[in-house]
Amino acid sequence: MPSHKKQKERIAIVSALRTPMAKAGGKFKYLQADQLGAILFRELMMRAPISYEEVDEVIIGNVAQPIHAANIARVIALRAGFPETIPALTVHRNCASGMESITTAVSRIYAGEGKVYVCGGVESMSNIPLVYSEKMTGLFEKLSRSKNAIDSIRTLVGFRPSFLKPVIGLISGLTDPVSGLLMGSTAEVLAQDFGISREAQDRFSVQSHLKAKKAKESGRFALESMAVVYDDYEGKYLNFDDGIREEQSIEKLSKLKPFFDRENGTVTAGNSSQITDAAAGVVLMSESEAKKRGLEPLGYLRDYAYEGLDPKRMGLGPVFATYKLFMQTGLSMDDIEIVEINEAFAAQVIACERAFASKAFAKAHFGEGKAVGAIDPSILNVNGGAVALGHPVGMTGTRLVLTVLHELRERGQQRGLATLCVGGGQGAALLLEVE
Repeated sequence: MPSHKKQKERIAIVSALRTPMAKAGGKFKYLQADQLGAILFRELMMRAPISYEEVDEVIIGNVAQPIHAANIARVIALRAGFPETIPALTVHRNCASGMESITTAVSRIYAGEGKVYVCGGVESMSNIPLVYSEKMTGLFEKLSRSKNAIDSIRTLVGFRPSFLKPVIGLISGLTDPVSGLLMGSTAEVLAQDFGISREAQDRFSVQSHLKAKKAKESGRFALESMAVVYDDYEGKYLNFDDGIREEQSIEKLSKLKPFFDRENGTVTAGNSSQITDAAAGVVLMSESEAKKRGLEPLGYLRDYAYEGLDPKRMGLGPVFATYKLFMQTGLSMDDIEIVEINEAFAAQVIACERAFASKAFAKAHFGEGKAVGAIDPSILNVNGGAVALGHPVGMTGTRLVLTVLHELRERGQQRGLATLCVGGGQGAALLLEVE
């Protein structure tokens, strides 16, 4: 594929770190997103080869931004110890928010606006709130405008218990308002489009857990994560991803009922990404700046791409974004040694695998006479993915980046791809390298 974009200097990722991913409603449920983020970024800066004062800006991705911490990046930065003089920006590109934080900083570096950036993503899915219904908020509004007790009584007479039925913030946030589909329903669309069976999804999910179990036991995840104290009083801490089901099996998964299409569906809670809480961060600068400072980066970001597509089939975003990335760089799948595709749903990743390998798909969507490129299964999500670990939406994009870089270094390989689908119909793809 020819390159249509002038190659720019690589961006050095000199430090990277994440928290463990904790099941929503579990270990981290009493840590709000700004608290969890502050814990992570304070530790990141303690380990980084730079000082707080050298940072030009803090950029953090977050999706379910808490009402008590507007511009959560600024709140996190101050709580993590950054001086008041260093600005902070929150970015939001749904599931790609953690990547958006990185690429926003890259754009600033290329524009000459700064040299050193601290980026990342955070999500506390445990603390996504329930919201009162419109009828209940309307009643509260009328009460606030009541001029006397008689008016208040008249308003209260209209109250019905059904008014108290809450709007579930998590469900609303995971529903695309354009297509009207829950994210899981878009996975059902792909399962139908590509003829992906329930058994295939469950087998994929079992493998995700088994690979994650192996990575946990070997100490692989310890290379990229820190321990987090979640109970100061009793000194309790979490130092592993607690969603991994070490005894997961096809038999257990087969007992679960479809969650999004109760009658004819194949997507279940067991073959979908887990709802989790976590934070991840990186320190960025240009390659020349890193060399000037005598630093040995964890790795480099060579290039990146975002692309849009049908919101009903948002799970195919990795194929669209990766095709664009290959067009920009002149590379192909044959040049990639490690691939991380976020496992939003097992059906979604399987659909991406089939689309990547399909000549017909490439012809229909890109006008190409050959497939974008089949992925060798042995290099895909080698340590498991979000089905086993979880998908804290604002954090995942950053997690994929540091996971790819660590894996390349462990294997003595050079080039990797981190890609994910984005709710609303987008895809993101980052080309990563190590020496």
